[in-house]
Amino acid sequence: MKHLLSLEKLANADIEKILRDAIIYKRERARVDRKPLAGQTWALIFSKPSTRTRVSFEVGIRELGGQVMFLNTNDIQLGRGEPVKDTARVLGRMLHGAVIRTFAQSDVEEFAAFAKIPTINALTDGEHPCQILADIFTFKEKHGPIVGKTVAFIGDGASNVARSWAWAAGKLGFELHIAAPRKYQPPADLLKRAGGKISCSDDVEKAARGADLLYTDVWISMGKESESAARLKAFQGYQINASLKKLANPGALMMHCLPAYRGKEIDEETFEANADTIFTQAENRLHVQKAILNWAVAQ
Repeated sequence: MKHLLSLEKLANADIEKILRDAIIYKRERARVDRKPLAGQTWALIFSKPSTRTRVSFEVGIRELGGQVMFLNTNDIQLGRGEPVKDTARVLGRMLHGAVIRTFAQSDVEEFAAFAKIPTINALTDGEHPCQILADIFTFKEKHGPIVGKTVAFIGDGASNVARSWAWAAGKLGFELHIAAPRKYQPPADLLKRAGGKISCSDDVEKAARGADLLYTDVWISMGKESESAARLKAFQGYQINASLKKLANPGALMMHCLPAYRGKEIDEETFEANADTIFTQAENRLHVQKAILNWAVAQ
């Protein structure tokens, strides 16, 4: 049985297979005979709202022949305090797989351990592995292999997205520059475990110089709304814009995992100039997640 709970725990060979298969799923989306989830029912269990994650997984499960049900915390007893392990043991006897979007990384890991069905992390506060796999797929599609290239992450370096980029850098052989206020840089122990060529700085221009990809995310993630005032103040200047992009390598890509708040982490002009890449990145969540689902159930 296979789970995708964390990029940290995902073998390089599995990453490579998922990325290879995503090419096929995108190119041959019109095929109707590839149904590895036929006869299966999967649940999307979401404690956090979503647009791209929910739609891409629902469409993906259906296109792979499965049935899907959406459950938020108000629909099930988790919302009334039932332990994760008890919910997991019940659902594991009825479902064939689960996609979970929640707060604590430990909740996803506990669910997988007790449900004993394939479980996919669709976002926690600790990681966002499906997003980063789709991002790497998009980079490869538009710019070639990511090995040996340089990615600059501008913004909240302690966020789930930045953490997943760190795990990917250590595994896939590209350089990662993180520009974030010191308070919002990733923990030193995480960077040590990730390995690879990762540097952290509060200097945005230093991070952007020589980058092949400029990447950003929102300054205020879900669950951090009470910190809004402090974060808005701390992240002033940590914006991707035309002047910053000039410091990157010629032809560098610009990505944003969405939703985007123009005038904060990115300006309107830069967002629209790179909209094709950003929305291709969003579309690719579908194709990569179909490859993940297929990998999860393959013998």
